Amino acid sequence: MAQPLVRVSGIVYNDEKLPLSQVTVIVLGQAQSTVTDEFGVYTIYSKSKTFSIKYSLLGYQPQTIKFNERSGARIIKQVSLIANINELEQVNITNKQNQLSNTTTINIADVTSMPLVSGNFETMLKTLPGVSTNNELSAQYSVRGGNFDENLIYINDVEINRPVLIRNGQQEGLSFINSDLVSKAKFSAGGFEAKYGDKLSSILDIKYDKPDSNQTTISTSLLNTSLTTKKVFKNSFLLAGLRYKNNSSVLIKQDEKGSYSPNFADAQLLYQYDFSPKFNISYLGSFNLGQFKLVPTNRETQFGTLSTTLRLNVDYTGQEIDDYQTLGSAITATYSPKPNLVIKFINSYFNTIERERFDIDGSYIFDEIDNSFVGENFGPVNKNRGIGSYYNYGRNSLNTKVFSSEIKVDQNFDNHVFSWGLKFDRSRYNDQLHEYNYTDSAGFILPNNSKNIILQNVINVQNNIDIKNYSAYIQDSYSLSSSAELQLGARATYSSLSKQLLISPRLLIAYRPNSNNKILRFSAGVYKQPPSYRTIRDFSGQLNISQKAQSSYNTSLGYEYAFDAFGTRLKFTSEAYFKYSDRLIPYKIDNLRIKYLANEVSQGYAYGADFSIGGEFVKDLVSYFRMSVMHANEDIIGDSYVENGTTIYPGYLKRPTDQRLNFSIFFQDKLLNSPTYKVHLNALYGSRLPIGPSQTPRYLDKFFIPSYKRVDIGFSKDFLDDAALHKPKFLDKNFSSVILFFEVFNMLNINNTVSYLWLKDVDNVQYAIPNYLTGRQFNLKLIVKLKN
Repeated sequence: MAQPLVRVSGIVYNDEKLPLSQVTVIVLGQAQSTVTDEFGVYTIYSKSKTFSIKYSLLGYQPQTIKFNERSGARIIKQVSLIANINELEQVNITNKQNQLSNTTTINIADVTSMPLVSGNFETMLKTLPGVSTNNELSAQYSVRGGNFDENLIYINDVEINRPVLIRNGQQEGLSFINSDLVSKAKFSAGGFEAKYGDKLSSILDIKYDKPDSNQTTISTSLLNTSLTTKKVFKNSFLLAGLRYKNNSSVLIKQDEKGSYSPNFADAQLLYQYDFSPKFNISYLGSFNLGQFKLVPTNRETQFGTLSTTLRLNVDYTGQEIDDYQTLGSAITATYSPKPNLVIKFINSYFNTIERERFDIDGSYIFDEIDNSFVGENFGPVNKNRGIGSYYNYGRNSLNTKVFSSEIKVDQNFDNHVFSWGLKFDRSRYNDQLHEYNYTDSAGFILPNNSKNIILQNVINVQNNIDIKNYSAYIQDSYSLSSSAELQLGARATYSSLSKQLLISPRLLIAYRPNSNNKILRFSAGVYKQPPSYRTIRDFSGQLNISQKAQSSYNTSLGYEYAFDAFGTRLKFTSEAYFKYSDRLIPYKIDNLRIKYLANEVSQGYAYGADFSIGGEFVKDLVSYFRMSVMHANEDIIGDSYVENGTTIYPGYLKRPTDQRLNFSIFFQDKLLNSPTYKVHLNALYGSRLPIGPSQTPRYLDKFFIPSYKRVDIGFSKDFLDDAALHKPKFLDKNFSSVILFFEVFNMLNINNTVSYLWLKDVDNVQYAIPNYLTGRQFNLKLIVKLKN
């Protein structure tokens, strides 16, 4: 039998008895390491009774402590680190900003162990409080009632732009973020600092940092493959990653049958050279490409109620081919002339080329089925509700070029951290749209007795537009006392499109009682989002160049509490918020593509609360339980319709992202007698979402996408785990880690709906035929790390 592990836990302080976050804690000679949380708390395990633990943090003298304990001992060790005067100022900048930041730190280790069918890093966000979920294939996410375009993503302070034309999760491919290169990740669902850009909803702040040592990682599965290498040189370091993804085995489980060929790949590189301790230059490069090809053959979808069961059968001709290529690069120069001053000069350029080509004809039969027969396909046809066809045609292309140049400065003065920045960005769009469709529902169009065929949703436009934005920010993080921090900031932005000067003040207060296990935060601020190309393009492809910026007034109150329970350290977080928007651009969501009502303006609000509790319920494995409640409404100004001679004003409507309840569980466990075998469970629930036909007015969106329910589970075997009694000699000699995963996606095989196909029957009654997401799918994944 394996000997019980020795557990060491405690709090790391500085010489003023204030807790230190992000302290690296390592058991020397073992593959055990962790970092302290924002309360300075750590827990780590040793497989031997005699061992040494090293505590280290930039700006402080490292400390090594020796232990000689009995097997299974539970030790509490409080540690104080002494500051290095030469580096202390720079560290204070980072620590103070981390404490005040209204963000959640994402556990990077969860990315590997969490069963994710898409493989994209952003999918993890859908387990966080405040984030809505209803599609496992998409990297797009909605935060606190906002839409997909209201989220900011940064990698090493470089803002990342998403493709515009992508309309369905199965076409998205690989997101820009390479999970194997991520060293730190923070996410804010609202109330974020002035130093971040001009969006209404959220920020995801990703860091690719210098590795501790050389490392090569290979990951392969039935869905994707990746190769990552990290190299440390004398005055520089290199991070490089290659990825390939083909999820055809997942897509063929959908109702729409055919030949799926989704191929996606990317290459990323980060190289940094330190010319001196005060000056370095880094280069971030990426090339991301993908092609989605579908030759559909047929589709059968059954839906309805227990009393009325309907079935749609479709035979297809034609094909769909969508592809994109994104080339991005960024150069960052960092200069620190003295320890309390950091200056960054960031220049980036992204070029994205997207094409959509689809030419699909579907001939359908729409029947009501006799459900009195027992069996999966029910019985014979009771009534034929329609025989017809529909045709979709598109030849769309978009070339997007985005250039950005920015300077950012952070400086520490006594109890202040003063930050400011200037930025210029220019976006050019060359867009060609040629698209139409028709639906011959029950012979309404064909035969047409020699009359012209009436095409629907005809778009034939070409747009060329150049948008420039100038922005600046300033903020001060100030220590009011040993237990209270205040941050004041403001942004100013000028858009060449809207010709507006936008001012956005922001405030954040953090209070930490002397007990050091609680944090109370209050934030308030104005968030303004200048009009972008997507928000000014209407359903017909025409541009409303007179559109103005969207604005939101946010306030939130958050509470964090760390406590001991169930034999471990747990953390409870909660936040209540209210957002009022005096100007929004309304939109509809059609199969994951946002279609803006570019000529309309609305007012709206969202309010709710987010809750989370997490910790090591099982030693070394972090688990979370999270819940969010939210309500989001908007009132389109001036919309009305006439009914029975009376003009009716719809008033406030549910926003397309009004998902009232979200709940998620990520739980990990291991076998008691064989701890190298682990289980990773991810369960999601999102309540229903309002929807309506894509071409109808917003006030007719009275239909609902049913609630989203999904359970994914993974089982892993870590062959070189420290707790392994017998390690295979060949693996132990050549690899530092070998982990095999067996995953079951959508374990309960639930039919989740992503969108609808709208058809009318012979009685001119319109039906919503559900487009289902992926069914149950099995996956094998192997991750190996080579020895240096």
